[in-house]
Amino acid sequence: MYTVKQLSSLAGVTPRTLHHYDAIGLLKPARVGGNGYRYYAEESLLLLQQILFYRELELPLDAIKDILSRPGFNAQGALEGHRLELRKRIARLERLLGTVDETLSHLKGKKEMSPKQLFANFSGEEQSKYAAEAEKMYDPATVKASNRKWQAYSAQEKQRILDEGNQIYAELVTAMPAGPGSAQVQALVERWRTHMSYFWTPALDQLVGLADTYVDDPRFRANFDQFHPDLAGFMQQAVRIYVAGKQ
Repeated sequence: MYTVKQLSSLAGVTPRTLHHYDAIGLLKPARVGGNGYRYYAEESLLLLQQILFYRELELPLDAIKDILSRPGFNAQGALEGHRLELRKRIARLERLLGTVDETLSHLKGKKEMSPKQLFANFSGEEQSKYAAEAEKMYDPATVKASNRKWQAYSAQEKQRILDEGNQIYAELVTAMPAGPGSAQVQALVERWRTHMSYFWTPALDQLVGLADTYVDDPRFRANFDQFHPDLAGFMQQAVRIYVAGKQ
């Protein structure tokens, strides 16, 4: 049996997290002692591992609880699914790493890269994730609708949308010296907001949440760093100015 302190240390989560999981019925202790201490059995370790895998895949806690409580839930099958998804992420990160190396060679004058090659590995899946990340904070049904909307586009339409988005980010980099509140940058933010409608139509507060995600989430920050190391923070400032001006 494991105490909260022992399990939190073993799994790398805080005791507060375990208390919260207990409170919402996601991970209940095997027993609670007379002193009020929670004790977790061996099977709790596997269950917590599942929870952490699903959290790594960005599922909200209520969705994880729903999955784990389904009749016939199979831990082995779930792990196979986690393995497949992680392999996809590894492959994507390797492609982005290749783009970083090629761009460094380009900047050092060792290799020429076209504008299209600079953004070749920013896939449609990644573009839709930018939009979906903020949506998850509001309405999961909207996320599904956004995914359906994206999948309904033809391959040619998807490429056109991706090219348009990359062009906006590239122009933002060029406009950075003008400042986040400049008319030039604010016009680009307006174009960015319109571009998001290919995925879903964001409200003003969702725009701020999305821009904050670009800065706060290392995965998204890394992608924007491909354009310019300061682009994510610059966009965050520009979007906040844009939203303030609309309210």
